Amino acid sequence: MASWSDFAAADPSLADGIRALVQQYGPGMGYLATIRPDGGPRVHPVSPVFTETGLYCFIVDSPKRRDLERDGRYALHAYPPEDNDDEATLTGRAVPVRDPRTIAHLAGTLHASPDVDWRLFELTIETAMLRRHGPAGALPLAASPFLPAFARTWRAPRRAHRPLAVAS
Repeated sequence: MASWSDFAAADPSLADGIRALVQQYGPGMGYLATIRPDGGPRVHPVSPVFTETGLYCFIVDSPKRRDLERDGRYALHAYPPEDNDDEATLTGRAVPVRDPRTIAHLAGTLHASPDVDWRLFELTIETAMLRRHGPAGALPLAASPFLPAFARTWRAPRRAHRPLAVAS
């Protein structure tokens, strides 16, 4: 897994494209898929927050938060644009933020109410995908001129497992 800043440093243009789609309506907006206790999917709208150091999400007490606390795997999909079928998706793990300074800074900056039972999660990145369909959309039935779609994907580097040293 990588932080948002590690991913953005590794592939700045892909990160910029994904961030632009997630923030196309102003604040971050997307659909967050989590895993229910029975293994099925659960999808909720969320407002992810990009910073220089990470990608975060305030999650109120809800089935979505309990899903993330039990199994942090997630998928985030940007809201669809009004004029095309472009897509942006991130997958990874949502990790509860425990650093009081980070929590206080983001809560203060974003005016998160202390009266609401929310928790802050960092969304780490395993995969990132951006697909541009062009102005004709995903199914260019009468598109003129036809612009081919393209997709870009990034995957976090896997860390090599090192064998444990055995004392003789």
